[in-house]
Amino acid sequence: MPFDAVKGFREALAEKERIIVPKTELSEERKEELDRRLRMIHTGDIITVVYFHDGEYVKLTGMVSKFNPAGRTLSIVNTMIPLDDIRELENSAGDNF
Repeated sequence: MPFDAVKGFREALAEKERIIVPKTELSEERKEELDRRLRMIHTGDIITVVYFHDGEYVKLTGMVSKFNPAGRTLSIVNTMIPLDDIRELENSAGDNF
């Protein structure tokens, strides 16, 4: 392991570069479109999701490991995402559903 002269400096710098943004409210039309796309998802699908987490929007691509419409959650590999935090959703080919 390399010597780190200023312990935690890289992490502090990365946190300083992080821009905190407010969560945007989706229009009713956009919510309906996302709901339609979510109904097309199946376990094993490869998808890309943009979702709000910890004050920023995160883009994640991976395999759907669990989809729980009743619990309003979507799991991509080991990451559980509340459906209400999703802003964008694409299939593995990069196309919108």
